Amino acid sequence: MPATPIKPVPATDEPVTENDGLIHGLSAVELQSLCVSCIEARATAYCPYSLFRVGASLLLKPSPTSFTSNPTIITGANVENASYPVGTCAERVAMGTAVIAGHRLGAFKAVGVATDLDDFCSPCGMCRQFLREFLELDTPVFMFNKGGMFKVRTMGELLPLSFGPDVLPPREVLRGKREEDGEET
Repeated sequence: MPATPIKPVPATDEPVTENDGLIHGLSAVELQSLCVSCIEARATAYCPYSLFRVGASLLLKPSPTSFTSNPTIITGANVENASYPVGTCAERVAMGTAVIAGHRLGAFKAVGVATDLDDFCSPCGMCRQFLREFLELDTPVFMFNKGGMFKVRTMGELLPLSFGPDVLPPREVLRGKREEDGEET
C-alpha cells in the first residue's frame, strides 16, 4: 500500500465537517490532529542511548456528553533507561496514561506512531500485544514517517490471530472450573 502524504489543514473560517470525507474513519481534522500530536510527542522522547525517538497518540472516540468538536488525544513518548530492558515504548506510555484515566476497550478511534525515519515504523511486538488489550481489531494504526506521510493498518492486521481478553473464558467459568478441580481460588 503506498504512503499517503498528510497535507496541513488550511486555516479557514469554515469548519471541516464529517461530511468532508473520511480517511480510514477519521475526518481531516482528526487525522491532522493525530499526526501533529504524535510528532509533538516524539520531540519529548527520552532516548539518550539509541537516539531513536518515537511518539504515539491515541485518538479517543467522541463522548456523547462532549460539547466540543475538538479531537481528544492522549500522547506518549519512549523513555529509555541505562538498564536497557527497563525502557518503555511510546505506545505503552500513551496507553498506560489512557488506562489510568479510565479509558478501556472501545474508547479508541485511532492510534498514531511517529519516528524520525524516512521509512514507516510499526509498533514492536510487545506494544502490539499491549495495544490489543484495549483496541478493537478494526482500529486503524497510522504509522507516520519523519516527513509526515503515513501507512495505516488495523490492529487486526498488525497482530493477526491475536490473543486478547475476548479469547479468555469469563472469570466465573474459570473460577467454577478451578473449584471442580479442587483448586483454591
